[in-house]
Amino acid sequence: MTEKKKFIRDSVYGDISLNEFEEQVMDMPQFQRLRRIKQLGLISLIYPGANHTRFEHSVGTMYLGSKLATELGLNNDEIELIRVSALLHDVGHGPFSNVSEGVLSVPHEELTKYVVTKTSMRDLLEEKFDVNEIVDIVNGKGHLGPIVSGELDVDRMDYLLRDSHNTGVAYGVIDYERIISNLKLENGLILNIKGVQAAEGALVSRYFMYPSVYQHHTTRIVNSMFRRSLKKVIDEGMIDEKNIYKYDDMDIVSIFRNCDIRYANEIMSRLDNRNLLKRVKTIRLDNFKVPEKMYKIEGKELRKAEEEISQDYDIDKDYVFINIAEYPRFDEMKTQVDLEGKLYPLTEISNIISALSKARFNIPDISVYVPEEEKPKFDKFKLEQYLDLPEIDKEKFHGIHYDQIKLF
Repeated sequence: MTEKKKFIRDSVYGDISLNEFEEQVMDMPQFQRLRRIKQLGLISLIYPGANHTRFEHSVGTMYLGSKLATELGLNNDEIELIRVSALLHDVGHGPFSNVSEGVLSVPHEELTKYVVTKTSMRDLLEEKFDVNEIVDIVNGKGHLGPIVSGELDVDRMDYLLRDSHNTGVAYGVIDYERIISNLKLENGLILNIKGVQAAEGALVSRYFMYPSVYQHHTTRIVNSMFRRSLKKVIDEGMIDEKNIYKYDDMDIVSIFRNCDIRYANEIMSRLDNRNLLKRVKTIRLDNFKVPEKMYKIEGKELRKAEEEISQDYDIDKDYVFINIAEYPRFDEMKTQVDLEGKLYPLTEISNIISALSKARFNIPDISVYVPEEEKPKFDKFKLEQYLDLPEIDKEKFHGIHYDQIKLF
């Protein structure tokens, strides 16, 4: 008798089928918690439609993982293993997803490993799978790992499509069907030359999604405000970070609103009412001769500079933020391309990807944020008086580097 399947109606892919075992996995409380974890954290303060969850993303990743595994010609057992691994790849994510991870000493992959191997989830999974194989795939290890966690993996494909769909930002639309149909699994995922154009589109999409969504200047300050509050709550012992996988977004919001830490109360009130700190200084990293040097500035140096600014401008140090945009890594550029039986890095095959590799520092910046009412004090502010910044490239033409502070 054929097993009866259940379907989930997904906003990106349409109907996604589940077998009975996958339905049981999804019904576990550890997985249901993902319904209450926003995929993009606090980005709904910038893009109101960005209310999708890790639950949706996990189901979508399972769908793409299944399509890719089938295209690669894997057997049924391997396909089922890929499906459940993709489904569970984010089960250890903390509240507000990557926002909270910026504070924690343990990455979400480690917390996922704990949920899969040390909670009641293990008892169910071991009815069909070796949980260690699931953990390896989630962490990109072994023969099958690159499918879920690699350079051109189904995790990235889904979040680009889903985040674009829900934010309304068109940059994230990618031809995932073309990419999937031109991948093969050897020592990692290898891209056929016919899929290069689709891969170029995916990389260009991700390149533009960073400044538009993931590293938008307002995204960065709301994340910074939240993280500073969360760290204070953790430091005060109100939350044990080892148990962060048990909390959802509203748990943290409730703690911030009701705890005895005034700063957390005030920051939550600001986030509730979108009373955000504002930029008073921005320097784009491509102004520097060696932009990479910015990422060698340690956190303690940034905190020291914040304290000095707070003293000089008579502002509470907890309301001064110096933020450097995340390093523009773009690991997909390392993808190997099969051209007539020989393998070449994507950057060598594609002039577009090679150009992106060189242009990755065109958009990231270092910014200083303070409360809006304090902005008038900073008309003549010079960040280089507080931080040892890399050497400015004076030979570059900076006419197009308009003052972004006036844009918001």
